[in-house]
Amino acid sequence: MSARVKKILLLLLAAVLLAGSGQMQRQLDRDREVLGLTRTDALDNAPPMLAFTTVALGGFRGLISNFLWIRANDLQQDDKYFEAAQLANWITDLEPHFSQVWTFQAWNMAYNISVKFKDFPDRWRWVENGIELLRDQGLRYNPNDTVMYQQLAWFFQHKMGQNLDDANQYYKQQWAVEMAPLFGADGADFASLLQPHNTNAMVLRSKYKMDPAFAEKVNAQYGPLDWRLPEAHAIYWGAFGLEKAKEHPDKVNADDLIQLRRNIYQSMLQAFYHGRFVADPFAKTYSLGPNLDLVSKVNAAYETMMQEDPKNRDHIGIAHRNFLRNAIYFLYGDNRVADAAKWFRLLGEEYPNKTIIDHDTNSYPRNVSLDEYAVARFQEDAGDTSQERTTADVQALLAQAYYALATGQNNRYAGYRLLAAKVYERYQTQISDFKSSQQRIGLPPFADLNRDVLDRLLDPQHEVMPYVVRAVIRSQLGMPGETNLPAPVAITTNVSAPVVSTDTNAAAPAGK
Repeated sequence: MSARVKKILLLLLAAVLLAGSGQMQRQLDRDREVLGLTRTDALDNAPPMLAFTTVALGGFRGLISNFLWIRANDLQQDDKYFEAAQLANWITDLEPHFSQVWTFQAWNMAYNISVKFKDFPDRWRWVENGIELLRDQGLRYNPNDTVMYQQLAWFFQHKMGQNLDDANQYYKQQWAVEMAPLFGADGADFASLLQPHNTNAMVLRSKYKMDPAFAEKVNAQYGPLDWRLPEAHAIYWGAFGLEKAKEHPDKVNADDLIQLRRNIYQSMLQAFYHGRFVADPFAKTYSLGPNLDLVSKVNAAYETMMQEDPKNRDHIGIAHRNFLRNAIYFLYGDNRVADAAKWFRLLGEEYPNKTIIDHDTNSYPRNVSLDEYAVARFQEDAGDTSQERTTADVQALLAQAYYALATGQNNRYAGYRLLAAKVYERYQTQISDFKSSQQRIGLPPFADLNRDVLDRLLDPQHEVMPYVVRAVIRSQLGMPGETNLPAPVAITTNVSAPVVSTDTNAAAPAGK
């Protein structure tokens, strides 16, 4: 074979191999795109430096980011969080679609760097920086990444919503100050937000990256919620992540969906325990009480969890039982006796042997009434049933009732009064049936205990309550006004920066 023929054959073979490799490359590119192994899409509206690095460095971006990632992890292990934050920032510039770096960076800011500062405003700045990093930048380049939505919801639920950080009250206060102008005095003014060209809606979209229409949908499905509180936003981002998962089911695994649902369910439970602002116009502060309107939806969430996670059904069932016990107690204390009776029946049907415990016999008695259950729960929290302790418990409940009356919580006033009467009646019944050589001492007449509480609260000499509070109580009870009135004092109920207490026990009758 001549040299000329060999050259022609070799050229033909090269052409065939080149054509075949081209076909194979297209198939490999399609497979890499499906598996998410490469990112070839241009970045929309990216800063100039970020756009330059992603194009100019090409495939070397991966090598450089891997080296920086290893170094950032080493710094993290050595507690050098600020240096790790700088490296993570470089990695996000090199690989903006690398979601783990965004979540690492945000977590580092909100959890590690924030606690390095003693002053609460400094801590809050880093917590908010972590939230903004995920919400404003990470999701900008990864709008369908469910892990980022889960982490963003977790920051609201855990870092801001729970009380593990001693600055959590300050976080809630600052967030409430930001959200109050947007969501109105009741924390859920969607009628105004959904008006065309509403300024607050524009701020919500541009600054906080939230859709008012979707927030209203979330409020209807999981609420009513107070959007000045972090739990509502945890539920929002968890629900938004679930919506994205529906749009792109091929990019989501089952564990991600479970985590997003847990964000929602756990935040609903937190909102039940402390999801309502209780204003104290006299002290110019706010406290957080239970959102009792969520009982039915939190109960439905528990039932859904047990269906979705049969392996942990027993553990979820224990939490469900405890929730029902508290819901009944809180509803009774808020004078929602009919609602308390409804959930008391469900508690007996679902957990017939786990309603209340008789500590004398260490057993669970059946056939207790709702009144007996409420009193038993109160005395279980109070500690004992001695004559002195029961007297103190009854008077503490009456004091709580009158303060609720002064602050406009009429249902809670009636509920505390009812519970005080039931505790009194139960003790008196017990001592009448007490068979022993040493008889128990009875309580003073209920009217005397009530009068003693009122005299103490309304005594102008000891100033147990401010004059304005005493005046409101006198007016509500139809009592004559005080003589020797103090000099007039300017009173305002407009609180611009509430001081928030997150003690969940504050909502329940306190007998201690």
